[in-house]
Amino acid sequence: MNTPHRGLYAVLLSLLLIGCAANPVTGRSQFMLVGEQQAIEQSALAFDQMVEQAQTRSPNTPEYRRVARIADDVIAVAKRQHPETQSWDWRFELFDDPAVNAFAMAGGKIGMFTGFIDALDPTDDELAQVIGHEVAHAVLGHSQEKMSIVMSQQLGLAMLGTFGERGAQMQSLAAQVGHLAITLPYSRTMEYEADAYGLELAARAGYDPRAALSLWQKMQQLAQAEGGAPPEFLSTHPGQENRIAELNRLIPQVMPLYEQAR
Repeated sequence: MNTPHRGLYAVLLSLLLIGCAANPVTGRSQFMLVGEQQAIEQSALAFDQMVEQAQTRSPNTPEYRRVARIADDVIAVAKRQHPETQSWDWRFELFDDPAVNAFAMAGGKIGMFTGFIDALDPTDDELAQVIGHEVAHAVLGHSQEKMSIVMSQQLGLAMLGTFGERGAQMQSLAAQVGHLAITLPYSRTMEYEADAYGLELAARAGYDPRAALSLWQKMQQLAQAEGGAPPEFLSTHPGQENRIAELNRLIPQVMPLYEQAR
């Protein structure tokens, strides 16, 4: 290995070591090259842009009030469990879009599409599972982690570009990857974590965790009706058998929290 490339790998290795930190909820070591405040600021800009470019339901509509009420309940639990999030600018938006999807961004930006409600006709308990899942993504720092992974790729490509003949093209690609950091899907590991912790958050807010199973069944029925393609919300999630098995394992653990909240 020549000296420039040896130096490059040393720098990348140091970034990996510096950026690793154990999540206090899951215990998993997360790569956090991007700082929390930077992730929050980038997410806020992306969220504002999305709201400006899309149609959203008015807070005065029954659909918005219903989902926002459930979101407020779950967010209140997240704030109690994680006092550091009380300073976040938590926001919820209901987007007028037929996609069966919901999402979360760093700093407490939560969105749901009307297609989720129209296609699945969810109960309040089922909606709480979706909201809990997304709030969990935010609380567990998954957006920050995802941005960090993409940022490391960006840095690696830019540094490699300085030693190659196609440096300009590589750096351009790195910039594109960085732009995609917010919109790229979460990993399946992150989805498992959001499922588990979201179940707990919703239970603490007084919503029946067993609704996660009925919600999953509805989404599977929708997928079958549409030719086997899963709803966008499930596109990166674990498979059906693994998902149901994990939920069946977790639900008894959080039922006492639900009973206490009731």
